[in-house]
Amino acid sequence: MIMARALGIISFSESHIWVDGLEDYRSIAAFSFLGRYRVIDFPISNMSNSDIDRIQVYIRRRPQSLVGHIGTGRHFNINSKSGYVKMMFTDSQEENDYYNTDVKAYLANLEHIENTSNTHVVIAPGYMVYRQDFDALLKTHIESEADITVLYHSVDDAKENYQSCYCVNLNRQKGVDSFERNNGKVKNRNIFMDTYVMKKELFVELLREAKKTSSMYTLRMIINDKCHDLDIRGVAHRGFFAPITDFKSYYDGNMALLDLKTAQNLFDTSWPIYTRTSDSCPTQYFDTAIVRKSFLANGCTIGGTVENSVVGRDCVIKPGAVVKNCVLLTNVLIGEGVHIEGQVVDKNAKVTKMKELIAEPDTPGYVKRNDTV
Repeated sequence: MIMARALGIISFSESHIWVDGLEDYRSIAAFSFLGRYRVIDFPISNMSNSDIDRIQVYIRRRPQSLVGHIGTGRHFNINSKSGYVKMMFTDSQEENDYYNTDVKAYLANLEHIENTSNTHVVIAPGYMVYRQDFDALLKTHIESEADITVLYHSVDDAKENYQSCYCVNLNRQKGVDSFERNNGKVKNRNIFMDTYVMKKELFVELLREAKKTSSMYTLRMIINDKCHDLDIRGVAHRGFFAPITDFKSYYDGNMALLDLKTAQNLFDTSWPIYTRTSDSCPTQYFDTAIVRKSFLANGCTIGGTVENSVVGRDCVIKPGAVVKNCVLLTNVLIGEGVHIEGQVVDKNAKVTKMKELIAEPDTPGYVKRNDTV
């Protein structure tokens, strides 16, 4: 198959993207998503299902959580004889270092890119949740004879959402004229999915040119400069798409999947999303439990009411507690008589004394990791 000849690269988010609270403890790629997954599971599974068995994951900051989750990469159904999932680090681990670009990270690991026998690279972001057959995308790219193919998603709510994303400006032939930041002035935009397909030689050439141009240049910036010199094509993505670029988009991405029709746009039995499994027992529901339109992972103990919420592994919701429009991460305790709404409750937090924590879904609240409130 064509796809076996592509090297998979999972890039990190740019410096302007920051998720308050959650990113203090781990990178966006390591965020818990829909209770039982991590964000990184989606791009790696897309690559694994597309027969890409050599994958490099670039890590910008706070590597512990992501490294622990990926481990050997065996749980992503990668053939360990010929393939791998490798963590790639940058020299700089600064929080908001504008010099710490994707280009700098790729150049620091250039030997590992050049020494592979792969002819092409498929680059996907570690902070967006979507499903995509990269085998089909690479075939489209090769047949079109384009220099670079990029993926975009058309939206009609760009005035309110996608504020930290970039847009693709296309000409009539679906060629890319430029990339620009979403300024929120137009509702219909083509949101750039930070996903590229190109020959490996061209990729390396662009990296070297970016370094010469500016120490702060990113891959997107150098490709933007080349829009009129190279044949760059846009391909539209269909289905569920959730870029996690701030706290609200993380909350919204989780909540959107509580709708079954929306979830079916992401999950498909023929396209498994692989993750590190945990051997905990199934969730237990007591006689006092009431659960409506929610996603609950395994290992939980439910005695209260859960409505329109995502509940991660090993959570305890005591009798008399009400959890509504919330995202609970792993091992959260909600005490008796506590009523919480519109909250993201981070790992190992306990809500016992504050009997009411209520926020509107438009402005969700946050309970810190390991906190007792």
